[in-house]
Amino acid sequence: MILAWLVHLYTASGVVLALLATRAVIAEDYRTAFFWLWLQVVVDATDGMLARAARVEERLPWLDGSKLDDIVDYLCYVFVPALVVWHAELVAAPWAIPVASAMLLSSAYGFNRRDAKTADHFFTGFPSFWNVVAFYLLVAEWPAGANAAVVVGLAVLVFVPIRYLYPSRTPVWRLPTNLLGAVWSALMLLMLWQFPDVGRGLFWISLLFPAYYFALSLVLHARGPHGRAARLREP
Repeated sequence: MILAWLVHLYTASGVVLALLATRAVIAEDYRTAFFWLWLQVVVDATDGMLARAARVEERLPWLDGSKLDDIVDYLCYVFVPALVVWHAELVAAPWAIPVASAMLLSSAYGFNRRDAKTADHFFTGFPSFWNVVAFYLLVAEWPAGANAAVVVGLAVLVFVPIRYLYPSRTPVWRLPTNLLGAVWSALMLLMLWQFPDVGRGLFWISLLFPAYYFALSLVLHARGPHGRAARLREP
């Protein structure tokens, strides 16, 4: 039982990381803010595996680990990035609060739909990776209007029931996706180290994995449940 509690504590540590990231955003130390958010991604990518190994659901059946995970994810993947969009003036002042609110409201819907995570381990609708979006916008230094268009477009995609890969749990292309994801995570950390003077080459190379993720998700969505099941039976 102690192991189960430790796993829940490990997951819950994300709220502390969200607090540290918020403090860094307020201090205009965006590099440190995104370091804390990157660290939370590491926690989020590993706590499920630890929970299954420690048989958390069996040992603490009355404590809802999924709800705890959603609370942490909303803070780190949605609220803090929305704060960055507003505080870093990534969107022009008259529109900053409405655009940040679009992130908050769309993801509030996305997190609470019953099919947000499907039985075959897909996300329904854009899976609120706003931490990644905010970091790329900060690094890219695009015009405020372009930033607003990207954010609003992705907020709309939260409501579009396209299925997106759940990288750490997908039974489809899990090994190549997670290997590429690990390389991408290292590239993100390198960009974070270089920030605010991120090399343009590194920036564009790092976008290959998000492009792969979206393309593979769209292909698997187009195949439908039967197509995905058939893919699993392939040698």
